[in-house]
Amino acid sequence: MRNIALYPGTFDPITNGHYDIIERALKLFNEVIIAIAVSHDKQPMFSLEDRIEMVEKATSHLKNVSVVGFDTLTVELAKKHGASVLIRGLRAVSDFEYELQLGYLNNSLDDSIETVYLMPKLKHAFISSSSVRSLLKFKAKTEHLLPREVQNIIGSKERCI
Repeated sequence: MRNIALYPGTFDPITNGHYDIIERALKLFNEVIIAIAVSHDKQPMFSLEDRIEMVEKATSHLKNVSVVGFDTLTVELAKKHGASVLIRGLRAVSDFEYELQLGYLNNSLDDSIETVYLMPKLKHAFISSSSVRSLLKFKAKTEHLLPREVQNIIGSKERCI
């Protein structure tokens, strides 16, 4: 039986912290599906198509990783793809309360799906997509926060503007 994990998020954009979580998840699960939320409430900086492209390019060399976009309940998507585990990243204690509530909510909707919390390496623990977006608005340095492939995509989009 394949042990499939779903890693849902907005990934606006995917950061080195997200990438670190993906690598860690691959050590624990046969397959990791990265699920990119449409996320109307957050009003992402990048389109769903751009975010999918960034994640696909950043993870193209990793085996057993796939990328999907979604606009449904996470537990419904997990069921559709045969995933029994949701991956969530924790950077700091401040993330824990929100993530714990989300995990309980998902469990109340489908108690056959477990949530596993993974922490990135300490050197990535301060990185958030929102801090990257803030830096991008000021055209500040972000190369140390993003996978190279993502930085290249963002750089090419800035040149087109």
